[in-house]
Amino acid sequence: MSVLFPKVPKPREWDYRPIYYDKEKEARKEKLARLHHGSFREEHEKHMSSVQKKHSSRLAFWVALLLLLLFAFWYVV
Repeated sequence: MSVLFPKVPKPREWDYRPIYYDKEKEARKEKLARLHHGSFREEHEKHMSSVQKKHSSRLAFWVALLLLLLFAFWYVV
C-alpha cells in the first residue's frame, strides 16, 4: 500500500491571531517594567509622600475641629 499511496505530511495550518492595541495592558506592562528596573524605591517614596500629605491634611482638619469645639464650648459656658 505504501508504494502506491506514500504518506505525505499535511501542510502546517496557519494560526493567525490579530494583535489589538490595549491601552490599559500597555500601561500595566510599562509600570511593571519600571518596577523591575529598580525603581521600586521611587514608587515607594511617591506613595509615602502622598500618604504623608493625606495624614497632615487629616491632622489639620481634626485640630481645626477641636479648636472650633473648644471655642464653641467656651462661648456657651
